[in-house]
Order: sequence, then C-alpha cells, then structure tokens
Amino acid sequence: MSVLVLGGAGYIGSHMVKQLLADGQEVVVVDNLVKGHRAAVDSRAKFYEVDLRDKAALSAVFEQEQIEAVVHFAAFSIVPESVAEPLKYFDNNTAGMVTLLEVMNEHDVKQIVFSSTAATYGNPVHIPIKETDPQNPINPYGESKLMMEKMMAWADQAYGIKWVALRYFNVAGAIEDGSIGEDHEPETHLVPIILQAAAGKRPYIEMFGDDYQTPDGFNVRDYVHVMDLTAAHLLALNYLKEGHDSAAFNLGSATGFSVKEMVAAAREATGVDIQAKVGPRRAGDPDILVADSTAAREVLGWQPQFDNVADIIKTAWHWVEMHPNGYED
Repeated sequence: MSVLVLGGAGYIGSHMVKQLLADGQEVVVVDNLVKGHRAAVDSRAKFYEVDLRDKAALSAVFEQEQIEAVVHFAAFSIVPESVAEPLKYFDNNTAGMVTLLEVMNEHDVKQIVFSSTAATYGNPVHIPIKETDPQNPINPYGESKLMMEKMMAWADQAYGIKWVALRYFNVAGAIEDGSIGEDHEPETHLVPIILQAAAGKRPYIEMFGDDYQTPDGFNVRDYVHVMDLTAAHLLALNYLKEGHDSAAFNLGSATGFSVKEMVAAAREATGVDIQAKVGPRRAGDPDILVADSTAAREVLGWQPQFDNVADIIKTAWHWVEMHPNGYED
C-alpha cells in the first residue's frame, strides 16, 4: 500500500516524500508541475504529472496504485495573488478538493492529511491562536482552505473519510543534506528573500513597518522547520491509521520572531552582513501571528527538532549555497 502525496514536487511536498521514504513507506506523487519541480521528487517515488482537477486522470492513478492514504499539499498559497485572482484559488483549491474527495470515496480511500493554514483564523482573537478560536478568513486563500476543511468534515459524515487538518503559518529551512529546498518564482517568503540578499541577488531586505505593537516594533510570526512540519504530517497519518476521529491541529513555534530578529538570525547563520531597510507597512499585516501547537504536541506527540531560528535558516542557506540558481542547477 502507498501514500499519495499531492503536490509532491513542491517545497513542502518534496520534503514530505523524503520523510515518508525514510519511514519505509511506498510513495506515489501527483503534481501538475505548475509550481513544483520534477527534480525535487525523490527517484524512489512513483511520479504522475496530473492536475488534481482532472478527475479521469486522477482516478487512473488510484486504479493503477494501491493508495492507502492521501497527503494534500496541492493548493495555491500566495495571499496577495488570491486577493487579485480569487476565482483561481477557489478553482484549484476548493474545486480541486471536490474532485479529490469524489475519487477517494469511489476508490474506498478513507484517510487524508490536509496541509491547511492558520490563515483560516483571519485576524486573531487571542495570541497564541488556539484551534477553538473563530475561523474568519480575511482573504480568498484562507477562505478557500476553510472551505476545504468544511468539505472534509461533511465527507467524513457522509462517507466516513477521516481527516486531519494541520494549520500553520510560516515554513522555512531545508533538508539538512541540501538536496532539496525552497525555489519559487517569484519568491514571496521571508527567509528565502533574506537569503537572496545574503547571496547578492538583491541589494537589501525591506522590512515593512517598524511601528507595530511588538517589543522591537516589527511584526512577529512563528516559523517551523520544513522537516519538523513533515514529521507532524507523518504523525497525523499514524493518528488516522490508529482509528482516531478527524481533527485539526495548529503547528507553530512556542514563540514568535520579528522580521528584525529574522534578519539578525540570518546574519548569524550565513556570516553575511545582510543589509536591511525599513519600508512602509503593508495593508492587512497584523502585529503578531503565533499558533498554539499544544494539542499537536500532546495528542500527536509532535516534538520539533529545530527550536532555534538561526539553525532553521542555516539549513536553508546550505540549500542556497549548493543550488545558487535553485533547481535550474
């Protein structure tokens, strides 16, 4: 029996494939390569270039392979793009989930771990954010993911498809051997953008706003190492295999880090005097976003190995040094 990784050629998905293979699992990858990289997929996994929304093609994969469970990373995830092109996000993310759940039900596959997002909470009511806090998304990306969670809940009630949704904010780092890493075009995530400045690909990093209600004036987010994140997905798969009920868990660091602290940590990790400038605030950026991951630690037994943000950045820097042009190398 195999685990199907949707979006397994993407940043997190390719690391998930490595995690599953290290655990002795057989892995099948489905990715349309719109955002992912074929070179990121471990050669030991079976690969199908299929769009999630293509029901006939996806069904053919389920017919050819003995799929036991699904891990879903095949969603678009750039917030500003979702605001500019909301229908693109509801088409790929939400409608794609309809197709997936139909195919899973038709092939009697009853377990799915879903890469959700803490963006489903919108502006937080409490810090840190708990799973029981209200979910009121403020952008189409978060809305699409919340709709996907609700679809899984109804599919559980109707068809017995059990699910775990893992909600998190910021993923960073790379597998320690530097074989795969983060490579987006254009890049929108803070850590790789900082490392572009460290590598001389941009003159400085712009820090948006220094007047937030935080200790140093810069907004605060939590960061999770990508391999700690995929370890949580593996634990969630085991949780479902053990017959537990569907559930949602937050994944985050115990404390958040400001943008200024992230730049300082990157200087430490790389040994480069990265230049930084303060720019104007971006609309809609809350002061602090930190997810409470107590439930994941207590219920799933999740124990992140990277609790120092400089160590997380070091692994990302190792990838950059080994692959200065990303997967083009």
